[in-house]
Amino acid sequence: MNLRSIDLNLLVILDALLDEAHVSRAAARLNLSQPATSSALDRCRHLFGDPLLERGKGGMRLTARAQALRDPLKNLLAGIAAVVDAPEEPLAAIRQTVRIITADHPGILIAGPLQRALARSAPGIDLVIQPWQSASAALESLARGTGDIAISVFPAIDATAFHRETLLHEHYVVAMRRDHPAAADFTLERWLAYPHVLVSGRGDTRSGLDDQLAALGRSRRIGIVVPSFLMVPPLLEDSDLLAMMPAHTVPAGNLHIAPPPLPVEGFPLHLAWHRRRDTDRAVRHVADIVRDVFTGHPA
Repeated sequence: MNLRSIDLNLLVILDALLDEAHVSRAAARLNLSQPATSSALDRCRHLFGDPLLERGKGGMRLTARAQALRDPLKNLLAGIAAVVDAPEEPLAAIRQTVRIITADHPGILIAGPLQRALARSAPGIDLVIQPWQSASAALESLARGTGDIAISVFPAIDATAFHRETLLHEHYVVAMRRDHPAAADFTLERWLAYPHVLVSGRGDTRSGLDDQLAALGRSRRIGIVVPSFLMVPPLLEDSDLLAMMPAHTVPAGNLHIAPPPLPVEGFPLHLAWHRRRDTDRAVRHVADIVRDVFTGHPA
């Protein structure tokens, strides 16, 4: 293949087409007309000798060749941008959307401070908060370029492909209403005497804590399973339910908090992005603000 014959703009359009799997959406993203984008797709098909996008049930789908092109294409475009980018522009001049993948509670913690800090320092940066599904799905989104930053627990990560840092080390507490009968003289026996709230996005009725209890010959009753920690405090406030919760998810002042009656291991909360974003100033600025929010610095 003669590299001199390749139009780099064509690769930019192909990147958008593979992300969107939709000609009209890719055209809108690039501020191009639909006919121009369709023409670019035809040229890409000729260049790679593959349909790239095929009609399937419910819309267009990527061919196997197109799937294989996604990561190398993004890495190539990021490398070219790093070589030819103009001198760093002021933060206030940046016009860009940054997409953050996070579960609901970290999202609530960061959304307000992020918006306020960006309004002061980089008002042209827009935010999209994307729902968290799993750590592996978050990393896949970062690799594909459909997400820019992820806040999650990443026990294992390819350090050559992703940046990962620890935002905080979370620990667990037991939460209940302030006048709960178990609040005074809280013990394992009193904890097990009342029904519990379990948080599971998959609807599981057991957790590792139940295995830990079983090893002691004990068990607990799960009174209700909910998909989000945001649903827990209202359930606790007017019932005898108890909940094991990460400390940062417990609202201040409304509930009685007790240490777990048996050892419960906490976890690190991580901030991650793909290495191709290492030189993306908007992404790094948003990451800096997220870091400040979790370390308690003013945003």
